[in-house]
Amino acid sequence: MSAQSFKSKNAKKASLYSAIIPGAGQIYTKKYWKIPIIYSGLIASAYYIKQNNDQYKLYRSTYLNRINNDNNTDQFQGEYSNQDLVTLTDFYRRNREVSTLLFTLTYLLNIIDASVSAHLFSFDVSEDLSMNIKPIYFIHSKSSGIQLSFNL
Repeated sequence: MSAQSFKSKNAKKASLYSAIIPGAGQIYTKKYWKIPIIYSGLIASAYYIKQNNDQYKLYRSTYLNRINNDNNTDQFQGEYSNQDLVTLTDFYRRNREVSTLLFTLTYLLNIIDASVSAHLFSFDVSEDLSMNIKPIYFIHSKSSGIQLSFNL
């Protein structure tokens, strides 16, 4: 293998790895520090999806039982009105949907990050980056200006 093969990573491979197992693309591109961030986002989102879904089901079933005159299983009798139960049901459904969206975005950002990291894997960042500014005078047009030159 040449020295160049060690300095480049395949972005499609990194994306595929992260799509199959979140964080695998980051392992492939040697960005190990990002893996706990990815899993923290996925686990937190999954936790809130479950919590909000449980609350949604609880308030929804309580409201439906009240509508069907089945007050034997109503643990919120006297505490919440029917309108309160509808409001709580809508609130937890919305939160469940937002949590699902955040889970999906975290998963997609994991894939995008792996791809970008693979593209930039061989990007050379050296200490010799500089910009020089100097005035110049154009003889033919008898005008002056500023010349910017970058040393990369």
